[in-house]
Amino acid sequence: MNKDLTGKVAVVTGATRGCGRAIAVELGRAGATVFVTGRTTRSAGSPMKRAETIEDTAELVDAAGGRGIAVRCDFTSVSDVDSLRDRIESEVDGQLDVLVDDVWGGDPFVDFDSAYWESSLDNALLVVRNAVDTHLIALHRLLPLVVRRPGGLVIEVTDGDNDDYVGAGIPYYLAKCSIRAIGRALGAELPKHGCTGLTVTPGFLRSEFMLDHFGVTEENWRDAVTDPGNPHGPDFAISETPSYLGRGVAALAADPEVSRFAGKTLASWTLMHEYGFTDVDGSQPDFGRWMTEVRDRGLNPATTDPSPYR
Repeated sequence: MNKDLTGKVAVVTGATRGCGRAIAVELGRAGATVFVTGRTTRSAGSPMKRAETIEDTAELVDAAGGRGIAVRCDFTSVSDVDSLRDRIESEVDGQLDVLVDDVWGGDPFVDFDSAYWESSLDNALLVVRNAVDTHLIALHRLLPLVVRRPGGLVIEVTDGDNDDYVGAGIPYYLAKCSIRAIGRALGAELPKHGCTGLTVTPGFLRSEFMLDHFGVTEENWRDAVTDPGNPHGPDFAISETPSYLGRGVAALAADPEVSRFAGKTLASWTLMHEYGFTDVDGSQPDFGRWMTEVRDRGLNPATTDPSPYR
């Protein structure tokens, strides 16, 4: 489909790295002006302790053909989000056509291994603060700009396309279910203003963080698949780059009939089947089908050929 977003203005929260960065770049590739927001800049770090910056992302948006505007914003701070809103008012006359709410920031505080009652309560509350409160603050301050004009789109970004509990710990589970719930609520509320709200999720993400975690690069990421010390290696064979979801979001933003998805949670592979795009290597990873046909059936992923699922 024609992904022309020329003249459109977007805000991507959590655009420093991962899906947020890729979504910003793909929106820019389609011609949008993108406010690239996050905490890590070239002059100041964040608790994530990563090297990626919002300025880097904005330059990637420019290089892709859009206009990237880097704005440092801590979405736990109402005053920071107010300042972002003021920048949108002053620089683009308050126009906001697409809001992608991808802020996360909970990685340093997630405990996947301990029983909840044996884990740090302070860290559990920080997960919720960084993953849920941030979305509520962003929406409260930026939705008034979206609903000024009919046709606005708000996309929440989560992990997983359903509320099944898969053992990731109560705080993480609460955070990700909460985002899907927000998307459902937006799907019901925004049509009253001629706008659409929904949620999206990636599959097994080959983000900068995950590549570092597995000790590989984008060039040799398949080494992690066969690494005997990596229990998640076999499933990593169906991993996807952040650009995969980014292309799906750009397709949604350009779809004149996007309202048919109001309130739904759409996975990267669902979007791929809908719009026909590929990942950067030309493949079409279908992590959902892999989980259904391999994991759920009890097959050994290490001995299952991943190629039919890509």
